[in-house]
Amino acid sequence: MSDVAVDCAGVWKFYGDYPALRDISFQVQAGSCLALIGRNGAGKTTLLRILAGFSKPGKGRAHILGSSPRETEARSRLGFIGHGIALYDELSAWENLTLFGRLYNLPDPRRSAMEWLERAGLERVRDGLVREFSRGMRQRLAVARAFLHGPSVLLLDEPFTALDDRAIAVLQQLLREALAEGRTIILSTHQLREALELATRVVLLSRGKLLFQGERTQEMAEDPGLIYARYGES
Repeated sequence: MSDVAVDCAGVWKFYGDYPALRDISFQVQAGSCLALIGRNGAGKTTLLRILAGFSKPGKGRAHILGSSPRETEARSRLGFIGHGIALYDELSAWENLTLFGRLYNLPDPRRSAMEWLERAGLERVRDGLVREFSRGMRQRLAVARAFLHGPSVLLLDEPFTALDDRAIAVLQQLLREALAEGRTIILSTHQLREALELATRVVLLSRGKLLFQGERTQEMAEDPGLIYARYGES
């Protein structure tokens, strides 16, 4: 189906004999936001790495915009924020974004780099080396890198980590703008309130199993703990 941006079908992932993911299936429609939630060890990061093409499922398949996420076409249309910041410490903020802009074949990488430094609130430290940045500044630069090339699908693993309240508000606004532009977002975070403000659907994982998938309701947004109370394992 052309309106399915992310298709996860019967995905298993094994580490030795241990199943970190167990028969996970769901779809995400283009232009929607999925909140991927679960406690530590639920399998969220493992699943996002498979969707991003960094890891292969043991069984099953994952498709991004109709293609394997390990194919160049799909990767070029993905934006990813993971636990590793994936920036070059010995380059400046501006050099990092310019480099990534060139890798994505942007028409004007320098201009795009400056635009996203400004949007991330980092224009004043554009020439500072990343190794000298605080954790929060590094996270904001990682956000800018993920949005830099205008990806169709954004996969975000704990993107609010280390951000102050102002930076969280900036990221939430960027995500709202991305949704308004028809982009697709999968957002994994322990900060349920922020995630559920944006989400249109919810997937709950526990110990590698899918416990719930469905529409995000207003009741969930008003009481984020309700999902665990109603659908989580005791």
